[in-house]
Amino acid sequence: MIPGEYIPAIEAGLREEAKSGGKTGYPLVDLKVTLVDGDYHDVDSSDMAFRFAASDALRNAIEQAGPVLLEPIMRLEVVTPEDYLGNITADLASRRALIERTSTRGKLMVIDARAPLKEMFGYSTAVRSLSQGRASYTMEPLEYAAAPESMLEALTG
Repeated sequence: MIPGEYIPAIEAGLREEAKSGGKTGYPLVDLKVTLVDGDYHDVDSSDMAFRFAASDALRNAIEQAGPVLLEPIMRLEVVTPEDYLGNITADLASRRALIERTSTRGKLMVIDARAPLKEMFGYSTAVRSLSQGRASYTMEPLEYAAAPESMLEALTG
């Protein structure tokens, strides 16, 4: 049984390891850690020993669990004349966008989509170019979703 006086050191070790992010260096989110058991020794136990043990245990658990890299996903609404709909939807597809719906608003077409933020850099220039300046769009944060495995591999080497 671990004496209660060492619990703060254990929590600190876990928080430090979660903050460092394992192999990728990005902070870990949505973790639940349960302390099941532990040993205590009158001579060898210390705050630092428990802190290091907790950090090491979490590092090993992360490696065994196979972490998932999350990327921000944006909600996107593009309003365009119908003449440019094909070019804009093709460009969105090349940006890993998922087109959820296409509808009309008067004489204009409205594309509702979701896309990874990483892929949307430079989109304002692209949408102007694709529509000769006649399309507009709005974008807002939607959620975080699992990034492609290739992105995690690129980060971890």
